[in-house]
Amino acid sequence: MLATWQEEHSQWSERDLSDKHYVYVWADGIHFNIRLEEPPENRQCILVLMGATADGHKELIAVQDGFRESEQSWSSMLLNLKHQGLTIDPKLVIADGALGFWAAARKLLPGAKEQRPRGCWVHKTANVLDKLPKCLQDEAKEKLHQIWMAPGRARADDAFDLFIATYEAKYFKATQCLQKDRDELLTFYDFPAEHWCHIRTTNPTPGG
Repeated sequence: MLATWQEEHSQWSERDLSDKHYVYVWADGIHFNIRLEEPPENRQCILVLMGATADGHKELIAVQDGFRESEQSWSSMLLNLKHQGLTIDPKLVIADGALGFWAAARKLLPGAKEQRPRGCWVHKTANVLDKLPKCLQDEAKEKLHQIWMAPGRARADDAFDLFIATYEAKYFKATQCLQKDRDELLTFYDFPAEHWCHIRTTNPTPGG
């Protein structure tokens, strides 16, 4: 059974990707709870790359052993994919803050925009609400929801400005937390509306 799985994975990992174009890709390093003697930055993990096509269909692109903080590991994956025919850069790359990945992506996917946790509404909502008293959190959460669920950029900007005006005088830390990443948080409005649910967060599940 193991040998069969290994052979199938080997064939899948070498498949022709020349007919593929992923508009968005998500990258992540999955660690397991196994104690090793290596320092944290050298611990082995599984590198995962997912992609979404222009019609919003999500696919698993690659899975390979590596080291989460290693530029070399991520570079190896991206170079292998280019060798398999995946030569068109995505429009947007979405990932957490692993420095090794971003170093590799800037060199090998130079045409892609970047989205990190600071541009993820799930992360940002939690961080902003943490700086407000509990009695205001439900109200504030709804106002934040009105920003990232707005039907367009103009309405989102209006809702954003309203949130700042409502809380800035008394809860400056909360509004500062939101305001400092305004551009990143609203980046998804630069893309087709039918794709927004996929790219508002760093999580590739629908609705984030």
